[in-house]
Amino acid sequence: MGRTVHGGDLYGRRVALDFSSNISPLGLPETVGHALIASMEAWDNYPDPFCRDLTAALAQHEAVPKDWIHFGNGAADLIFRFVQALRPRRALTLAPTFSEYECALAAVGCSISYHTLYEKDEFRLTETILKKINPALDVVILCNPNNPTGQAADRVLLLRIIKRCEACKAVLLIDECFISFLDDPDAWTVKEFLAAHPNLAILRAFTKLYAMAGLRLGYLLCADGERLRAMNICEPPWNVSVPAQIAGVAALSDEGYVARTRQIVRQERGYLTQALGRLGAVVFGSQANYIFFKLNACRDLEQRLAERGIMIRPCGNYRGLDNRFYRVAVKMHNENEKLVAAMRAVMEGI
Repeated sequence: MGRTVHGGDLYGRRVALDFSSNISPLGLPETVGHALIASMEAWDNYPDPFCRDLTAALAQHEAVPKDWIHFGNGAADLIFRFVQALRPRRALTLAPTFSEYECALAAVGCSISYHTLYEKDEFRLTETILKKINPALDVVILCNPNNPTGQAADRVLLLRIIKRCEACKAVLLIDECFISFLDDPDAWTVKEFLAAHPNLAILRAFTKLYAMAGLRLGYLLCADGERLRAMNICEPPWNVSVPAQIAGVAALSDEGYVARTRQIVRQERGYLTQALGRLGAVVFGSQANYIFFKLNACRDLEQRLAERGIMIRPCGNYRGLDNRFYRVAVKMHNENEKLVAAMRAVMEGI
């Protein structure tokens, strides 16, 4: 399997507006920028291999024990090390979903089954997945809300999945990297089920919520200490840099940033949903900070927008999708207006 193409590849092309990567429209928090500048003299030191300050701050923020937390060099690093530590023989994941789950599983020779999400269901996860979870599986990997579709799964269904995996002795990893963009994240997260279900692990990242993609900082929550120790064995030394640890502590201290982000995302998600619909797109009901849509009238939208300096995420390389499907990030209003205007010009020129 070759390297997957993701959003956010700004290198080697002229890009005025990047709608391909789903990060906070507010950009890096000022508190983080100030903390990084003030700490530059510490960058010549090796990082704390145990991320002590960051662990203490996150434990308080997430209201979980310190020994449930494992940090990594971004969420992708944690996906690969989680799989490397588990070394599953058979796995189940979604189609379409984030491709790095498949890449990580393939890297250890795991046989992968897929639960297809259908357009007729607006790509929502339904209880039909329960029939796919059986004792032959070693791991199930889900994304909530799912990427690229933006749909969040009902927590009642997720608890049924957790219990079904437990009964089948399968580990369940739920990627919640975009959950903080939902209007009410506490109503959707499965974090409260960690203590009672050690087969459950949750993946989150600072990358998207705090616009820190270049700093690389993610974390995994799990009540199974043996699983986290197995991940430690697979971890390179000093895996989380000094700037990343400082940025993480600073980000957690900015209580108003997340609330402002959610407010903007809620408002602009509604604007983009309506505007894209008026342009003839079939817009699926995303609950996250990105819009997933289908455009039957234009199958080269990415190229046409790139000629105007605007980058979006074509979704034809997602399993189960074709080149009619696209994803765009929710950005600030003036930027979203420019995207809509460019798409209108493209559609009028067809």
